[in-house]
Amino acid sequence: MLYPLKFKPQLKERIWGGTALCGRGGVRTKAGARIGESWEISGFEEDMSVVSEGRLKGNTIGELTEVFMGELVGDQIYNEYGTEFPILVKYIDADDLLSVQVHPGNALAARLHNAWGKSEMWYITECEEGAEILVGFKEGMTPEKFAAALSNGTVADTLNRYTVHKGDAFYIPAGTVHCICGGIKLVEIQQTSDITYRIYDWERTDDRGEMRELNPELALQAIRFESDVEYNRTKAPKRNEVVELVDCTHFTTNLLQVNEHYERDLAWLQSFVIYICTEGSGTLRYSGGELPVAQNDVYLIPAIEQSVTFEGTMTLLESFC
Repeated sequence: MLYPLKFKPQLKERIWGGTALCGRGGVRTKAGARIGESWEISGFEEDMSVVSEGRLKGNTIGELTEVFMGELVGDQIYNEYGTEFPILVKYIDADDLLSVQVHPGNALAARLHNAWGKSEMWYITECEEGAEILVGFKEGMTPEKFAAALSNGTVADTLNRYTVHKGDAFYIPAGTVHCICGGIKLVEIQQTSDITYRIYDWERTDDRGEMRELNPELALQAIRFESDVEYNRTKAPKRNEVVELVDCTHFTTNLLQVNEHYERDLAWLQSFVIYICTEGSGTLRYSGGELPVAQNDVYLIPAIEQSVTFEGTMTLLESFC
């Protein structure tokens, strides 16, 4: 009864959002809405993804996990997470600067929020020439230096700047201070968490003339000041081969460039698999039939599926636990 699942996007207004995501998936948005995020797969109780097509249309991902358990997500994953889906997948349209921010790790998030921490990765799908992201401290940062930067408004100057291009990939583990700057569209794959501690918000105000809340004290508890993480995980795709971008405790994400025909063995994973088509189009074949794949489509492949075949010309992100 299970099959590759698509879900209705959940569009989120953000002060820094643009218009590219407006109307995605047939979801209506009010005139002038600035949509910053489209939640493609979400296990949050208050933002639960709903199946948009097929026999299971109208069911939430939580309901399906409760019924199918390991057949949907994988036995080990079900034993660890229960009915809470462990990965959140978003499209982000950053028309303006996001705040300089940090996310807590699992231990701090559990203690303060009874929630998971938030490690994430980004894959750039479009960007303006010269667009930048800020990720991680420059060498020699200490809590004392950071406190001084907070007081004089120079936090952004303490961070590494990366000029980005289409196809770039970055890993942002929990505790890493970061900021997506304007003119960037990307896929974000992350733990199921929505906890953000804002550090600096560029002195901007909302439509009521008010500044958004900052969380410097919480941020100081979350920040990892020393890190040997390689944030830039950009790799060139290879024709009909899987290229690993990120392999962390919480998820793995690969890059796959399909040229005409590619069969992917999934039996060894014992996990659900998410495929995100960032470019191109084609066909997804599975044990029960076939489905069309278009640019920006997101499919959840149940763990019970032993293999899938892609036909066409497309670039895919593949993610699983």
